[in-house]
Amino acid sequence: MRIMTFNANGIRAAARKGFFDWLPEANVDVVCVQETKAQIDQLSDPVFHPEQYSCHYFDAVKKGYAGTAIYSRQKPGKVLSGLGFEVADTEGRYIQADFGDLSVASLYLPSGSSGEEKQTRKVEFMKQFMKHMKKLKDSGRELIVCGDWNICHKEIDIKNWKPNQKNSGFLPEERQWLDELYDNVGYVDAFREVNSEEHQYSWWSNRGQARANNVGWRLDYHVVTPATAAKVISAEIYREQSFSDHAPVILEYKI
Repeated sequence: MRIMTFNANGIRAAARKGFFDWLPEANVDVVCVQETKAQIDQLSDPVFHPEQYSCHYFDAVKKGYAGTAIYSRQKPGKVLSGLGFEVADTEGRYIQADFGDLSVASLYLPSGSSGEEKQTRKVEFMKQFMKHMKKLKDSGRELIVCGDWNICHKEIDIKNWKPNQKNSGFLPEERQWLDELYDNVGYVDAFREVNSEEHQYSWWSNRGQARANNVGWRLDYHVVTPATAAKVISAEIYREQSFSDHAPVILEYKI
């Protein structure tokens, strides 16, 4: 089972840059998309509903903002949109597809980089989302939460870690939140199960030559339950073509 997470930074923009032309080559079973930036009625073109997939979108109320989607070759038994709290549900930040006892979710955790108010919203989301992750863990379901988590966990996950310790996305309290998720709640960063190399980044600033020089951040994760972590076969960050300021992150599981 091959699963991709991809922050499109606008699904229509990604389509113009060739994402849907490339998708068949990726040969993935599930695609988790974030930052679709479109309402469903703006996505009537068949390109946004690839025929080999069952496609589900969760839009933000605000036009051209946030939003998530899941495409899957196998039709899900159930699709859940939202988390039951305002910042998640009005901004389309979480959609989950259930396949038997496995749930695959697409998450777009808020960014706090544009100011204090946004960071406050991010922290509130994190508090509420931790409760959700604990509840899911307690349910006994196997879980793969793919998405743009907007946090780098460790120094290895960000090129310029020293100057970024005071910036949203690499703040000590954000990294401690991930510590709690992994060490206390018991989830696993699936990518790092099979790839412990440096310079594995999935997002680059549009400023300067950040992407060309690989001055990036690893923000896009597959966060999984321990039994699923044991089934990770391989992990790759696809950089050959640029469809967004994020790169697709593809993991293969023995599921």
